[in-house]
Amino acid sequence: MDDALVIGGTRFIGRHLVEELLEHDYDVTICNRGTHENPFADDDRVARVEGDRTNEAALEAAAMTVEPDAVFDCVAYQPRDVRAATRIFDDCEAYVYVSSGSAYGREEIPKREDETPLEPCTADQATDDSSETYGNRKAEGDRAVFAAAEQGVNAMSVRPPVVYGPHDYTERLDWWIDRVNRFDRVVVPGDGTNVWHRAYVEDVASALRVVAERGEAGEAYNAGDRRLVTLAELVELIADTLGTDVEVVTAGPRELAAGGIELEDYALYRDYPHVLSTAKLAALGWESTPLAEAMERSVDAHLESDRDGSEHGPDRDAEERVLGILDTV
Repeated sequence: MDDALVIGGTRFIGRHLVEELLEHDYDVTICNRGTHENPFADDDRVARVEGDRTNEAALEAAAMTVEPDAVFDCVAYQPRDVRAATRIFDDCEAYVYVSSGSAYGREEIPKREDETPLEPCTADQATDDSSETYGNRKAEGDRAVFAAAEQGVNAMSVRPPVVYGPHDYTERLDWWIDRVNRFDRVVVPGDGTNVWHRAYVEDVASALRVVAERGEAGEAYNAGDRRLVTLAELVELIADTLGTDVEVVTAGPRELAAGGIELEDYALYRDYPHVLSTAKLAALGWESTPLAEAMERSVDAHLESDRDGSEHGPDRDAEERVLGILDTV
């Protein structure tokens, strides 16, 4: 494969995917509405076609203009988007849909592509755009990929959990980096053993390329860090990266209530462990970045940005009230 079309391509996963493809000598075209700054505007290696991916005519025009060998769909948020794309690009060598670990509909450890059932999706959920139906819509997008494969389309999907790394506009990891960078005592909700599988963004980008090149039609592949860490371990890893010392202070629901805080107010907290098996992707020859290296790049990017993730966790005054209660126990 030589020519790649990335639907999206300017913000986070898509941006890293473009860089990954360029490193592997692809001719890359991005297709988007142009509502976000294009980091490749001055890069002659990256062409751009303007189009709204929810507009089928725009996708058809992109297909005729680019004639891509591989299509990477980074911004398909409703099942109809996937059905349209797999029809329009049905003669491509590979169509890869960015799905999500949220597509899984049953709590298992780990969640496996060919064993763990997907979320159901009603007609109303399929056309919704709220966060509550995100997993349902991603699951139905997966089913659209499987249906297209049955019709002869070389369509596949990649399911990452929470993605982190440079240019992460969600700022979920930024909240924790900011806390560790500013304070020597960091409140961690629960007992600190919470596990929510995460995926370094450059690894997601390489997973998309590897699946396009080596994956099988109709298959889904989980992508995530090959080494998992608890939330308390994440805080300590950030501290090690920053070269600082930090005291992890765990707080349960009763202690957090002193500050008017709930467990779920914290970014990256999840009551039940969310763990994806990545063996299927690894069998294609994919490897993840060592965790210390991934965190170093993420922390460096945070320090160079103005992101603090302040919308993704309690304010410090509330936490100080919690710490005060814990200090008296």
